Amino acid sequence: MSKPVKRSYDSSRRKEQARQTQRVVLRGAHDLFVERGYGRTTIAEIAAAAGVSPETIYANFKNKATILHRVWDVTIGGDDEDVVFHERAEIQAIRAEPDLARRLELHAAMFTKTARRITPLVLAVQAAAGTEASAAAMLAEMGRQRYAGMGVMAAEAAKTGQLAVPEEECHDLMWAWTDGTLWHRLVVERGWTDERFADWLARTWIAALVRPLS
Repeated sequence: MSKPVKRSYDSSRRKEQARQTQRVVLRGAHDLFVERGYGRTTIAEIAAAAGVSPETIYANFKNKATILHRVWDVTIGGDDEDVVFHERAEIQAIRAEPDLARRLELHAAMFTKTARRITPLVLAVQAAAGTEASAAAMLAEMGRQRYAGMGVMAAEAAKTGQLAVPEEECHDLMWAWTDGTLWHRLVVERGWTDERFADWLARTWIAALVRPLS
């Protein structure tokens, strides 16, 4: 009876080791993409940053485009758990808030925290999209994912009966406001704090989207 247990243990240990290797690779790749640019980063440089061989990179990810996609998945979620972003616990708590103005305040605070994590990578992918087909494809996928996520938020906002605009307009506006550009310009370029940005964004959303109390 002990042998199957040992095999199971060994298998679990190997899986965890492989997962840890992937984490290190993705962390190193993220930093290189942001600092050097996606197009200029090579598989050999990613391997060196992670302390593994290029063969290990190819065995785990096949190519640089796959690495970029996985880097995005980890960056947007904040970890490597296989959970859709709008199904994560923090987002679920926001979605459960019945008062739309309060919900938008929570969403603005969450987006600001997320923007600090994801915007450097988004900008790196944008910069490479003109010359790298895989970066252009990833940029389009980022936009599609964000539009789908904002669609969920807009649909649930409409269900509250508190929207001041049509659901489609809410969807489009929230998608446009959350690409990271505003956060980067006001926080990184103009020196706003994250707290100031989150407060401004919440007030802007509430003024534009929430029906005034009669």
